[in-house]
Amino acid sequence: MTTPRTYVRYRPDLEQPLPDEEELIRQVVEAMGKANRQVADKHRHGLRDAHAKSHGVLAGELRVHSRLPAHLAQGLFTEPAAYPVIVRFSSAPGDLRSDQVPVQRGIAVKVIGAPGPRALDDGHTTQDLLLVNHPTLPFGNIAEYAKLQDLLEKQPRQSDRQLQLTGLAARAAAKALTRVGRPLPPAVETLAAANHHILGETFYSMAALRYGDHVAKISAAPRSANVRALTGRPVEKKAGESALRDLVVDFFAHDSAEYDIRAQLCTDIDRMPVEDASVLWPEELSPHEAVAVLHLPAQDAYSDARRRYADDVLSFSPWHALEAHRPLGSIMRSRRAAYPSSSDFRHRLNGVDPQEPASITELPA
Repeated sequence: MTTPRTYVRYRPDLEQPLPDEEELIRQVVEAMGKANRQVADKHRHGLRDAHAKSHGVLAGELRVHSRLPAHLAQGLFTEPAAYPVIVRFSSAPGDLRSDQVPVQRGIAVKVIGAPGPRALDDGHTTQDLLLVNHPTLPFGNIAEYAKLQDLLEKQPRQSDRQLQLTGLAARAAAKALTRVGRPLPPAVETLAAANHHILGETFYSMAALRYGDHVAKISAAPRSANVRALTGRPVEKKAGESALRDLVVDFFAHDSAEYDIRAQLCTDIDRMPVEDASVLWPEELSPHEAVAVLHLPAQDAYSDARRRYADDVLSFSPWHALEAHRPLGSIMRSRRAAYPSSSDFRHRLNGVDPQEPASITELPA
């Protein structure tokens, strides 16, 4: 007989801020601002300080499963429902790099009409899920992230070819270290991404968030057979600098896609910590369990109007959130300051008023 799992109950004191956390956050936000200004000078246009390059912008639906067990029927997922969503596929750098440069890829899901009290009193009804195709952050807290600032600040000054060679060396180092059972240094893990078809990837929140009465990490995994078939498929070297955009546009010109939205609930706060996002939560302690389906129908995934709206008008932030899904841990707390700082710079420089949608009809065709 299987022993029932005991899920960690959310309480505010699960978070343990560092003594110098506010100063570390100030330093990180300042460094990110410098890199942001370098990129803006290069392009004469304000970009996001992370995930600057989009590859597809889609309208879809988040369909919450019915009859979820009590531990999963929490927050946004309490009742079966269908919410309109805006989805943006992207690459991690805060610059417009060739898609031939292997870097981490992301998916941002903006759920519209999310009911309930807010994590911040922002007057909106959106719940953003920001997910990356790697389950952990190499820098697990804001102190470790601050140590990587030199590496991150150098990237805007490096060519695509330099980044490709750096990634090649990082992947070789990662293989060698893995072979002898050694942990990967954060810089190596950050740079050792593979270059696969973006639609076949599984995406993770990496850091924790509140999950109603509990604590969880969120992920999105290919559900429909057509995107599962793309998992691990290399991006062809001859496909060009905008290969990922072309792959996404070509796919959605004729096909729909579905992803399982999953929650991995914390069952052991020591082995599944909130404050260290570099720790992989063991699946033997708690599996990823499907709570909803992300449905993306066939459509024009990258019209000029959509690209401008998603890249210049919209902002995505883990703090566009219900209180039931409050972001947790020092990395998430740093984003409470970092994301508005980047957004304010981008919108001010480009002379664009930010907008938070209240209806899917605000997304251009």
